[in-house]
Amino acid sequence: MKNGSQPKFASYQRLLETKAEEVRRSMSAQKAAQVVARLDVPSDEGDLSQQHHEEWIFLNRNTIDIKLLREIEDALRRLEHGTYGTCMECEEPISVKRLNAVPWARYCVTCQEAIATRIAQGDWEDQLQETEK
Repeated sequence: MKNGSQPKFASYQRLLETKAEEVRRSMSAQKAAQVVARLDVPSDEGDLSQQHHEEWIFLNRNTIDIKLLREIEDALRRLEHGTYGTCMECEEPISVKRLNAVPWARYCVTCQEAIATRIAQGDWEDQLQETEK
């Protein structure tokens, strides 16, 4: 990372760290609520159906939170390695406007749109997912 660019990204680092902690707390609160809800024994099929629906919502939300947390942690690693703010596809700078909106963004708007098109066509495998395999 260039010496002059560190202060520019310091605010993003604080923002990312705060968001990561917020997501972790949310996940803990959801887990606690799920455990408390499980203490109630469903008395009929309606209660059981409601419980299954709540579990489905919990699992989906938890999956989204885990994905977001991974993206935030990846952005923090990019900050450490000096690659934060650079598009991972075209290697051009990501606009400040985009980073303000999505501080964990890995791609510039143009590349993100192209990737979204390829995903819709089934032609894209996410680099982050590949590294987890």
